[in-house]
This record gives sequence, structure tokens and C-alpha cells, in this order.
Amino acid sequence: MSLKIVTWALALSGALLYLLCIAYGLLNPAGGHMRELLTIALPGFEWLTPKGFVIGLVKSFLYGALIGLVYVPIHNALERRFGS
Repeated sequence: MSLKIVTWALALSGALLYLLCIAYGLLNPAGGHMRELLTIALPGFEWLTPKGFVIGLVKSFLYGALIGLVYVPIHNALERRFGS
């Protein structure tokens, strides 16, 4: 697996999912679930503030990148060790 490709794909996926969560929270404000979830998952996030929005977007992107940076080397090592 390519570290660069998978890391970018997961980072962009994290950012996209964050934007979808914000959109869902705006379309369904009565539930309030998105606000609580994002506040817990993304420290520093504040609902509907420019600063909070940017912090959430950056952290979502970085969390996705971190997952790629951890997952790909583990996958590649296991593939070398046990792969066919």
C-alpha cells in the first residue's frame, strides 16, 4: 500500500465527513447530536463559530492522516510477514 495515497485519502475523507456532520447538524438542529459528538471528538471545536469550524476541519483532516500514517506501515509489515 502506498503511504502517501492512503494517508491523503483518509485525511480528505475525514475532512469530508466533518463537513457532512456540520451540514447534518445544520439541517437537523433539533437533534443536537452533531454538536455534542463533534465537541467530544474534536477538542477545541465550538459549534457555529468560525474558529471552531476551522479547528474541527483541521483536526478531522489530521486525524485521518494519522490513521493512514499508522495503518499503512502495519499493513505493509503484516503483508510482508504473512502475505502470499
